[in-house]
Amino acid sequence: MRPFSVKTKLGALVVISVLITTGLSMIAVHTKTELRFITVFSMIATLLITQFVAHSLTAPLDEMNAVARSISHGDYTRRVRENRRDELGDLAQTINVMADELEAQDAQRKELVANVSHELRTPIAGLRAVLENVVDGIAEADPETMRTALKQTERLGRLVETLLDLSRLDNGVVPLRKRRFEVWPYLSGVLKEANMVASARATMGSGGSHTRTDVHLHLDVCPPELTVHADPERIHQVVANLIDNAVKHSPPHGRVTVKARRGTQPDSLELEVLDEGPGIPRSEWHRVFERFNRGAVRRPHGPGSDGGTGLGLAIARWAVDLHGGRIGVAESERGCRILITLPGEPSLPS
Repeated sequence: MRPFSVKTKLGALVVISVLITTGLSMIAVHTKTELRFITVFSMIATLLITQFVAHSLTAPLDEMNAVARSISHGDYTRRVRENRRDELGDLAQTINVMADELEAQDAQRKELVANVSHELRTPIAGLRAVLENVVDGIAEADPETMRTALKQTERLGRLVETLLDLSRLDNGVVPLRKRRFEVWPYLSGVLKEANMVASARATMGSGGSHTRTDVHLHLDVCPPELTVHADPERIHQVVANLIDNAVKHSPPHGRVTVKARRGTQPDSLELEVLDEGPGIPRSEWHRVFERFNRGAVRRPHGPGSDGGTGLGLAIARWAVDLHGGRIGVAESERGCRILITLPGEPSLPS
């Protein structure tokens, strides 16, 4: 049972004060006591009761004020004691929840800054070393040296572009331009583009995200006339990043399969990306879509793989979330299996 609320306590204070005054007045009438003594005694009793009730209300407010000031100054470690079950207790709980969220956001911000700094430092240091060697005459500005510099520049550009995508998604400035399109030709184009980009980068000697040309990409759409109502650009981000991740962790001459099926809900779509790599430990399933997370595997698994930035799957998750869909790691006998469910077009009310 919930104790008395603050409003009830204040009302009880007024009632008790009136009862005390009335009772003392009646006593004064019957005992013929002077009214001034009764008035003074009544005021003292009322003040004592008011002081007791006021202290029980102002003490937690003072504590909340002190904690709020600490939070405003960046100290998210302090909490308010939750030893009440009235409105002030609810307020204390709300302040503590807010402090928990701010502390988590502050930790994520610091981690993001540290990770971004680390990721930017690597290509910048590599590019600087190459250019310093050329300027100092240690190395010639031959095509091989320039390809090395280009490789670091491209990696830096990809990282900045990915961070901009994440920033747009976080700020909600990426509108969805949904339309209905056929799944087979669309996914076929995405796979063909991935192969072309990989071949071009391999020819240029540029490392980075999909440079593996030994991995076979396979498409399986059933039924072939399957359609979906979604934003093609955002779905391209999802599929391209999942293919990139799957290829990166595939064994030499491995196989990556992209499957598309009708979902269990009307007009919904299920997409799967399967690879033949080492897979993801179940303990890491809930973390694979976090930013800068590379899971339990700390090294690339195939020739031409640089380990990535840990942002591709985060981009995929946000793009799926924009559609109101779901993405996650699913059970697989071999390798890794990422399952995506996209909802159908909402039906118009009749």
